[in-house]
Amino acid sequence: MSVEDQVQQFRTQFHRIKVEVQKRIIGQDDVVEDILICLFANGHALIEGVPGLGKTRMIQTLSEVLDLSFKRIQFTPDMMPSDITGTTILVEDQQGQKRFEFQAGPVFSQVILADEINRATPRTQSALLEAMQERTVSIARTTHELGNPFCVFATQNPIEMDGTYPLPEAQLDRFLFKLRVEFPDHADLIEIMQQTTSDRQMEVETVCEADSILQMQQLILGVPIADHVAVYASKIVTATHADQPNASEMAKSYVELGASVRGLQALVLTAKIRALLDGRYNVAIEDIRTVALPALRHRLLINFEGQSERVSTEEIIKDILATEEIKP
Repeated sequence: MSVEDQVQQFRTQFHRIKVEVQKRIIGQDDVVEDILICLFANGHALIEGVPGLGKTRMIQTLSEVLDLSFKRIQFTPDMMPSDITGTTILVEDQQGQKRFEFQAGPVFSQVILADEINRATPRTQSALLEAMQERTVSIARTTHELGNPFCVFATQNPIEMDGTYPLPEAQLDRFLFKLRVEFPDHADLIEIMQQTTSDRQMEVETVCEADSILQMQQLILGVPIADHVAVYASKIVTATHADQPNASEMAKSYVELGASVRGLQALVLTAKIRALLDGRYNVAIEDIRTVALPALRHRLLINFEGQSERVSTEEIIKDILATEEIKP
């Protein structure tokens, strides 16, 4: 199959999946698309929004459409790390022999919904770190491999809400995208009400499976990126660091810690998917600019002055993209 045919097949498959998910999810087209980008980039997504906007329903529908195993983990303040990863227990067989046996936790699925992750303590939140980065879980000196594909979609309430714990920077950095689910407009609200308060059940079809997803992920890795586009992406990342020569004025004033190397990897990898969705087998500068906000908004640490002036990371990233030294 030619490269052009592979690109077209990718676009067609991606669109079919998106259409199926949108049968149940009304008015969140950009969020649905970005969630699929995270999945095909073999990454994870942090989804922020107030309760009741359909975040859980969105991920559950996605797992149905892709025919992947799915587990929902409801995070609570009293949850322990073993509630996520599993534990080793002592069991007795029919002959009376006792042995230790590993009981897998809910993290051993292909699609994980970490619901309201910031309601759990930092210790429990950190239980996902190894799974998200290494795709393994270590219990009692034994390392257990996770399935493939493996994707964590974590939802969190806005941090201003009571009973929430900020996610550690190390864990935030492991999310490929941070997405915001906004309240639907009037027309979408009416359609949601009609769909969820009637006896009409919206059925979705399975249009993809694990092997196809892995093939699409390999296609993405092969998309070339020109040197000048790679340099542009690296300039955006270095401009988030206050001590770098090309840092923007807002970054110099308000950023305590800039984006990491993972931020650059996220920019390039997701820009490759944007290129494929546009029918191109090469990354353009506009692809980098399109993914900059969701890929970097959670990777900047605002200093005390910025917090006191209520400066957001989105403002800083937009300022960087508009800086003359960054413009291509």
